[in-house]
Amino acid sequence: MRKLILTLITLAAAMGLNAQDPTSTSYSMTQCEGSLTPYPAEVNPAVFPDSLRPVFINHVGRHGSRYPASSANCLKLQRLLQRADSLGTITPVGRQLARLNDLVIARSDRQWGALDSLGMAEQRSIATRMFYNFGEIFSDGATVTALSSYSPRSMMSMYSFVHQLDRMDNRINFVTSTGRVNSGQMRPFDVSKEYLDFRKENVWKPAYDEYFNKFCPTTAIRRAVGERFPFASADEELDYAITEYYVIAGCRCMGIDPNASRFFSREEYNALWSCFNLRQYLQRTASTVSTVPADIASELVQDLISTTESFINGTSPSVACLRFGHAETLMPLLSLMRLKGCYYVTNYFDTVALHWRDFDVVPMAANMQMILFRSTTGRYYIRVDVNEKPVPLQPNSTELYTPWGVARDYLTRILPLTVQ
Repeated sequence: MRKLILTLITLAAAMGLNAQDPTSTSYSMTQCEGSLTPYPAEVNPAVFPDSLRPVFINHVGRHGSRYPASSANCLKLQRLLQRADSLGTITPVGRQLARLNDLVIARSDRQWGALDSLGMAEQRSIATRMFYNFGEIFSDGATVTALSSYSPRSMMSMYSFVHQLDRMDNRINFVTSTGRVNSGQMRPFDVSKEYLDFRKENVWKPAYDEYFNKFCPTTAIRRAVGERFPFASADEELDYAITEYYVIAGCRCMGIDPNASRFFSREEYNALWSCFNLRQYLQRTASTVSTVPADIASELVQDLISTTESFINGTSPSVACLRFGHAETLMPLLSLMRLKGCYYVTNYFDTVALHWRDFDVVPMAANMQMILFRSTTGRYYIRVDVNEKPVPLQPNSTELYTPWGVARDYLTRILPLTVQ
């Protein structure tokens, strides 16, 4: 009996040692680039029932792949590696990292934040598929309206998109608009007082800091600067760990293959990504911390409703309304709409990475399309596509085609009471 008990204890201990944290993830190295991931190259053609004919499209898109938004992180990492070099602690891995970082800086010179050629190609590809999938919408000299935020990369994304549509059919009439006049829809995070207060008061930060301090690994940055490198504090070491992640994760969207496995193990990359992912989740979507980050998309939802109604009523000539903004435009919108994979509410923030993944929600050139169909009986239906994949409009539903009246009522109900 004693031998049996000892055997069971040993077995239980072994199982405990091998047990995996149920909240840990094992996403691929490219998935761990998160919202810096280039748009998927392979997208299936759209299919829909023969009884339905596409007649109108609302499109909300993020700008395409770009150079780093600013030089701040690269220069910060450069200063760290130069100091490690001067102190004699830098490692061979650190020298590889320094060469990669210097390449990013050189390539981005005078182009920080600009749309990369890959980003232009992403927008052209989405436009081409839109034309081939729903081409009859654009026949007979149709009118298309397009607007963007004042950001040059969003503006250039819009022009790359409409330029491609014009190449497909130069009879299309385009009406374009760009600038701060569109900030209510495209940059509500800049103009919403409630959201500015939310950020100023750091409402999201305690939950993030608790997770970040617990789960952010510093092993990768230590491999670069050396074990003897004298970080000023544990917080500084954590800060540089996420800085290294951000610089490397953003390389592919400017046409550089960083070979991230040189710098991170898969487990480290997943852990670093999960921190970046949680930060976006807490800052840009509805959560138990606050609904304000999603509520700021109310003006955009109202416009989706009104432009669809205007088409149905025949009061607008536009057959497509195209909008180009940012990841920070789409995350609130998709969360407010409570679309599958884009909305998750929990008190257990260590489960967010399993259910809300920025690389699925907002890769570069991410988009949401609301396609209006008319049936052979004259009824109207809406289908919602996220990154060109159909998803049910309403939670707990499997229906991809929603009668417009039902869809309009649902979109109206999700608006905050203050704007209904």
